[in-house]
Amino acid sequence: MTGLSAELVEDGGRAASGPDFFRSAEFLEAESTTHSLLIHETGDETELVASAPLLVREIPGSDRLDAVSPYGYPGLAISDGPLLRLDFPLDAGTIDFSETGLVTIFLRHSLGGDPPLAKATPRNVCLLSDPTLPRKSRASDRQQIRKNLKRGCELEIVPGPETSPEQRSGFFTAYTETMARTNAAERYFFSERYFDLILSAEGTWLFILRSPEGETAAASIAALSDGLLHYYLSGTADAHLKGAPMKNVVEEMIGFGAERELAVNFGGGITPGDALEEFKRGFANREEQWFTSEIVCDPEANAELTTQLAPDADPGFFPSYRA
Repeated sequence: MTGLSAELVEDGGRAASGPDFFRSAEFLEAESTTHSLLIHETGDETELVASAPLLVREIPGSDRLDAVSPYGYPGLAISDGPLLRLDFPLDAGTIDFSETGLVTIFLRHSLGGDPPLAKATPRNVCLLSDPTLPRKSRASDRQQIRKNLKRGCELEIVPGPETSPEQRSGFFTAYTETMARTNAAERYFFSERYFDLILSAEGTWLFILRSPEGETAAASIAALSDGLLHYYLSGTADAHLKGAPMKNVVEEMIGFGAERELAVNFGGGITPGDALEEFKRGFANREEQWFTSEIVCDPEANAELTTQLAPDADPGFFPSYRA
């Protein structure tokens, strides 16, 4: 009888890795990925259906484990095996997760197209600049970009693996100052080793706008994944905030993507309608809905842990026992 079953492999995500940035070996290592989730179709022959990298975690106050996708858009990669004859999207409820030993999985899907799992949850709307549509920019942004160039600012674009220690250091400083300035959550204060790892991945570039004095005024990492150029992590140095140099970086990235027939994904804001989202909307000409899946692998354990650890949990929080 044919069925679907899940397997959890403690391999640092290697079995779920691939050429796209959000599943690259360098990114998975930077994100401290611990396991690969492998979904098989079983019957006369066993066929790999899909795979995803996961960070498996201890559940505080218990002896059980749950898992979450790495940051970004790693997704559930679908196999192209010759035996695969399934209709998508799959119903997660038809997959046997018992062998994984997990209570829940929070799965971040790739951006673009329909999620491979049914009943996926719409999260934030991502803003994109699509080269197949009329380009968008505000007059005030264009004026500021011209002003920065006129006063002698220059832009560098360097493939990630070719970046120098000085270039990475300048980005790290600008990024860290931005996180401190915006009171970002601790999760967003990445180490220099994190950036060294992700910039060593193929399909990454570092965009740097230098001041007339040669300082890093603003910089951004662009990453190629799943057919999109992602405006991944960015920062503006405190000393150069007044000139809004990130506008030059964004404009250059849009042109870089257009030359390669790639849409640029800016993501969204921290909260809907905030200043970050408003900034990105000035350059975006298309929106794309992003999805996640909240998978309960062990319903009984999920209910017990919620009763024990978070009896008054917000029903919209997942997993409820972590509320």
